[in-house]
Amino acid sequence: MDSMAGFVLTLSRLGVGALGTFFAILLWSQTRDPAWVLVIIGALLSYVEVVFTTLESFGIVASELFNLSGFPVLRIALANLPMALLACAFIVMVARRRPR
Repeated sequence: MDSMAGFVLTLSRLGVGALGTFFAILLWSQTRDPAWVLVIIGALLSYVEVVFTTLESFGIVASELFNLSGFPVLRIALANLPMALLACAFIVMVARRRPR
């Protein structure tokens, strides 16, 4: 991928992520439903991952600072936590909808 395409991709991810994060925060102030809160936190962490990756690509943040025994703990957590939180939200919804 050439540098201009990478720049446009990064810029679009930051822009769309910022928009999604803004609306997630608005929704969070209006709901206390556990499933929705998990979805919102997952969206926020997804945007944190985008920002972290961007800062890392510009050399502002060194990912080696967050290694534990050679494993990039922060990178692994930011890559997997959003989907794990979505899975938890879906489990909450399935448990809620299940007939007793």
